[in-house]
Amino acid sequence: MAERVAGVAPSGFAGDRLRNLYEGRWQDGGERSAMVSPVDQTTIGQLSKVDEPTALKAVSAAHQQHREWADVPLADRKARVHAAVDAMSDVRDDLALLLAWEIGKPWKLACADVDRALDGVRWYLDNIDEMLATDAHGRPFDRTPLPGPVSNIASWNYPMSVLVHAELVQLLAGNAVVAKTPTQGGAVCLTVAHALMNDAGLPVTLLSGDGSKLSGALVRSMEIGALAFVGGRDNGGKVATQLVDTGKRHMLEQEGLNCWGIWEFSDWTSLGAHLRKGFEYAKQRCTAYPRFVVQRDLVDAFLATYLPVVSSVRFGHPLAVDDAAGAELPQLDFGPMISAAKAADLRRRVDEALHHGAVPLYRGSLDEGRFLPGQDTSAYVAPTTLLAPPGASRLMHEEPFGPVDTIVVVDTKAELLAQMNASNGALVASIACDDEELATELAEHVQAFKVGVNKPRSRGDREEPFGGRGGSWKGAFVGGVHLVHAVTQGPADELLYGNFPDYNRYPV
Repeated sequence: MAERVAGVAPSGFAGDRLRNLYEGRWQDGGERSAMVSPVDQTTIGQLSKVDEPTALKAVSAAHQQHREWADVPLADRKARVHAAVDAMSDVRDDLALLLAWEIGKPWKLACADVDRALDGVRWYLDNIDEMLATDAHGRPFDRTPLPGPVSNIASWNYPMSVLVHAELVQLLAGNAVVAKTPTQGGAVCLTVAHALMNDAGLPVTLLSGDGSKLSGALVRSMEIGALAFVGGRDNGGKVATQLVDTGKRHMLEQEGLNCWGIWEFSDWTSLGAHLRKGFEYAKQRCTAYPRFVVQRDLVDAFLATYLPVVSSVRFGHPLAVDDAAGAELPQLDFGPMISAAKAADLRRRVDEALHHGAVPLYRGSLDEGRFLPGQDTSAYVAPTTLLAPPGASRLMHEEPFGPVDTIVVVDTKAELLAQMNASNGALVASIACDDEELATELAEHVQAFKVGVNKPRSRGDREEPFGGRGGSWKGAFVGGVHLVHAVTQGPADELLYGNFPDYNRYPV
């Protein structure tokens, strides 16, 4: 794999060491840090972590690139972005294979991550002209780039369909971009993608380093025009605090406890199909549903549907194949957690909940997984389901970000809503109810940006907006025209959609 990667993007690598991209060229230097695959704990390369002075230098250069890029005609910007998308399409399988090794995505999901990124950008290429011609109130207005480049700090779980996708749209809108590689995984895939973007003449900067050391440059620098952040609430809260006195445009996507409420419901067959799909990528995604709030009278029927699903979930080494030549990659629901440390932490949280009184309804075993003989499995967690996690446990209020479900039993609609709103805001939620009118009424009181009725909700693609309520989101919403508006300047009286200190505005 190393030889294939070096052949695709030779400038991004110095042996097994990743370079950093700034000032328009790949550069050596920085502190070595081993990249370990969660799949089998093998070392797959070395990051080169830069320090804050280097990051400040890179941001200053990106600001100069931004000033020049902002004057490039839209037709030329579109041509260069199109060339980058085409180049990535040519090596799509390599990018997907890197995601499988770096962050443990099963092959099908890894391919979907790459395809969603590229297909999504193609949609923006077709629609960017009209998006740049209106303000957030639908009035005609010629939008302009931000005063500085967009800084992107994203989590490791969707390097292509979230991070690279957002960067390419930001570039289309006339902004230079700065991105930090996630320290937990995805850096090699991002290096290849950014090498192809750079080759296409796009003003991109890619840096590796610890967020705590680079925040002064990537968050607070006055040369940065906006910050796009995707991650957990702890880190998001720290970032928000740093932004308080800057007045900087920002989009902070943070986690929330996404819940599925079940009330006066009987279509268990359709729910079972949704439950199975919900285990994709070990629920390591911002729109996963780890909490089920169930009406007491329906608990037996719910478990009759749920338990066969959770016991049939397929997990293991995402690239393990039989010795036979031409053997296909395994069809798995999920592979490892992002790291052995994360897996160990999740096991501790399960033990903590059990210690305080949670009831174990299902505990899978790694013996049920598909692994190679003698393989290190320390980053894997088998599916687990707990009933009634107590308030003293973290799993009652926090998203596990792993294959652990919790079930809470309620007796009234008021209890249902209170439990669904346990995390002070979420990105998505769903109501399962035979009476769609009642379901819609209940959905109005759920503090989630998107609420499905008898179906799950997701981040969405193309024109679909995305955001959060409560503590799950701060700043401008994204998705479709909202993403373009978030990274461009409109009229002085424009009120973007989003959660801001002095107002909240939600799409209809």
